[in-house]
Amino acid sequence: MSQMSKGRYSGAEIDSFAGDVLRDGFCVLPEHFPAETLRAWGAAFAPLLAAHVAREGHLQNRGSARYYVTLPFDAPFADPSIYEDPDVLALVERLAGEDFTMVQLATDTPLLGSAYQDVHRDTPPLFPETGRETPPYQLAVNFPLVEVTRENGPFEVARGTHMLPRDEALHLIETGERKLEALTMRLGDVIVRDVRALHRGTPNLTPEPRPMVVIGYSRRWLLRPEVTIHIPRHVHETLSERARRMLRFNPVVESLDDLPATEIYQAFAY
Repeated sequence: MSQMSKGRYSGAEIDSFAGDVLRDGFCVLPEHFPAETLRAWGAAFAPLLAAHVAREGHLQNRGSARYYVTLPFDAPFADPSIYEDPDVLALVERLAGEDFTMVQLATDTPLLGSAYQDVHRDTPPLFPETGRETPPYQLAVNFPLVEVTRENGPFEVARGTHMLPRDEALHLIETGERKLEALTMRLGDVIVRDVRALHRGTPNLTPEPRPMVVIGYSRRWLLRPEVTIHIPRHVHETLSERARRMLRFNPVVESLDDLPATEIYQAFAY
């Protein structure tokens, strides 16, 4: 996994981004993905969102008017220029070690009428009995399919809370010692974050959806079965050797038409 095609950033710059994640819980790669690619994703995503809302929108499992939708691992979303981006993978390798896995390809989308989520993490601690956090073991790579403004539901995160016990970190936020920071984003910006950093979704006050893609990468020994990428066989046959290795824990299926009708990933906040 360590031999990857060259990206735009030097090894020293990747180390600097990794240092940001280790210190703050996240970093931002500015204007990293092509805007035209993301606009095409946005157009393809719109009918998926509409179908999801009609089918299981009543569950409200992410809060009012906010929806988690897994993306089908097929064109245009099964795009190696995105999930095998050399800079992103170099950064993931620095943080999660060699032979990491790709475990998630999904979206979070607030609509008009959404509300503030409770402040949360996306994973429980590995060893809660110790009262201490470990080095990173699961990362989320987030990028929006539209510009993210203060009006359409920016992600809020509290820096440095990923390495603190949850209750201690929440207390610091409640007392104002740690601030929740709203991250506005341009189309093409990419956030790489430790999923333990305390964060929340905010209301979308506009009539247009604000889809945010998440690609999940984990250390090689971590498996969370509630997040899964179903890989159609015809897509699997086209994958690079590196992609097959990254995706090795995900099922290969004959057709995406045979998948469960509802999302498996229902409980998400810790």
